[in-house]
Amino acid sequence: MIVGDLLHLADLDIRLAWGTPDLLARQVAGVSSTDLQDPARYLQPGEVVLTGLVWWQPADASGALRFATALRSAGVAALLAGEGTHGSVPESLVEACRTHGIPLLAVPAGTSFRAVTDRVYLRLWGDLRAGSQDAAAIPDTVRRELAELTHAGAGAGEVLTHAVGRLGVPDCSVLTAGGRLVAATSAPTPPTERGDGGLAVGPQDGSPFDGWRLRPHVRDAGAEPLWQGLAELLAPLATRAHAEAAVHRLAAGRLLDVLGGDGSGDLAEALAACGLPGLAPLVAVTARIDGGRAGEVPAGWAAQALAEALEPLGEPYAAGADRAGRAGALVAAPAERVAERLRRARPALQARLTGRRALRVGVGPAAPPATAPLRAALVQARYVLEGAAGPVGSAAELDSLAGLLRGIPPEVTAAFHARLLAPLAAHDRENGVSLLGTLAVFLDHDGSWARTAESLHIHVNTVHYRIRRIEELTGRNLARLRDRLDLRAALLCAPERQPAPVAAPAR
Repeated sequence: MIVGDLLHLADLDIRLAWGTPDLLARQVAGVSSTDLQDPARYLQPGEVVLTGLVWWQPADASGALRFATALRSAGVAALLAGEGTHGSVPESLVEACRTHGIPLLAVPAGTSFRAVTDRVYLRLWGDLRAGSQDAAAIPDTVRRELAELTHAGAGAGEVLTHAVGRLGVPDCSVLTAGGRLVAATSAPTPPTERGDGGLAVGPQDGSPFDGWRLRPHVRDAGAEPLWQGLAELLAPLATRAHAEAAVHRLAAGRLLDVLGGDGSGDLAEALAACGLPGLAPLVAVTARIDGGRAGEVPAGWAAQALAEALEPLGEPYAAGADRAGRAGALVAAPAERVAERLRRARPALQARLTGRRALRVGVGPAAPPATAPLRAALVQARYVLEGAAGPVGSAAELDSLAGLLRGIPPEVTAAFHARLLAPLAAHDRENGVSLLGTLAVFLDHDGSWARTAESLHIHVNTVHYRIRRIEELTGRNLARLRDRLDLRAALLCAPERQPAPVAAPAR
C-alpha cells in the first residue's frame, strides 16, 4: 500500500492537503495515532500518523514546525490531520510539512480515526495482494480468515498454525535471515534451523540479518503455489515486525547517545522507551563487523546481529547504534548468560556474512541503571571488543595483565615495547646471546636465579651476568617489583604477541 491509496479508500473522504506524486508513492508500513507535540520516539518508520491537532495552538508560531520535524526524524510516510478540533488543517502545518517533505492528508470531522486505522490495516493485510497469482492459490475463505487473524493482532505462530490446518499442507517454519526461529507448526527438522533458502516473506532490506523466510519441513511440488500464497499473506506480519524492530533500534540508539555523554536526554526516560527495567542491573554489549571498506558495512548490521542473538534469551534488551556509528546493547540478564548466548549464536550470524567480514562482540559487566555505571560498562565492553582473543570477548576475561594489554591499540603497545626493550633487541641482533629470552625466562620464574639457569641450561653466574647487562641497557633494576612489572608488560606488548590490527568501525 502506498500513501496515495489513502485518498481512494471508499467512504472515508480523505483529501490531499499537500504532497507531490513521488511522496504519495511512499510505502505504508502501519498507522499510529498521537497528539503529542514531539511524538518521534513512539513512531515507526514508514507509518502514517493520525493526529487530532489537539497539540496545535494558533499562538504558537513554531509548534507546527516542531511537530513536522519530529515526524521527519522518525521517518514517517505521511501525516493525516483531523479537522474535527479546528475545522480545517492549519496553514502553518501545511507549510511545515512542505518544508520537511511530508505528505499531508486531511481527515474530515465525520470520519473516525478507528475507521481509518481499520481500513488501512485491512488493505495492508490482504486486500492489496488478494489479486496476485500466488495469493490467489489460497481459497478466499482461508485468505479472509488469515487477514482477520492478522488484523486482530495474532502472532506468526497462530497465523501459521491456522493456515497449515486449513490448507492441509505439510508443517513449516518461519525463520529470520539470521536463522532465528520466529514460528513453527512443529519442531523444525535440522535443515530448517538455518536462515538460508525458503521463500522470502515481507521486506528484505539488504541486511544479511533482516527479513523472514518460510521453510516447509517437507518439500511438495504440488503445494508450491500454496506456499507462495502463504508467504504473500504472511508478509504483513513480517512488515510489522520489521517496523517494530526498526523502532526498537532507534530507541536503543537514543539510549546509547544518552550514555555517550552528549549532555542531552534523560536516562530513565530512555530506558523506559526501550522497555528496560529501571532498577535491575543491565549488561553492556558492543559489536562490530570488520573486514569491509569504510562505509561498506552499515553499523546497523551489527546492531541487527546483536538483536538476532539476544532475542532468544527472552529477557528485555535494547540493541541499536549511536550517532558515532557504534553498535551496542543493554540486556537485563546475567553477564555470563549473555556471553554464552552470544558465543552460541555467533557462528550462524557469521555464516551470513560474505567475503572476509567478521562479526566481533564484546560483553561488559552488569551495572546498575545509572548513567555513570552504565557508561563505564559500555567503555569496558568496547575495550574488550578491541582486545578479545576470540570473536566474542567478555569483561570477565580482564583478569590478567595480558588480557588488559590486548585492548590497547597495537600502535601504542608496539611503541611501549620498543621504548623499553629496543636496546635489548639491538644487542640480540649483534650477539649470539638472547637477552630478551633471558629476561622472559627470568620473569617467568619469578626472579629465581637457580630456576632460570636450570631452564636455560646455563650456569647461575651466567644468569647474574646477563641480568646485570639487561639492567644496564634498560636502566631498570630487576630487584624492584615496579621495574619487573614494566619489563613484563613490555614483553607482553611484543608485536608478534598482539592480535592482528582490526578494521575501524563501519560508519
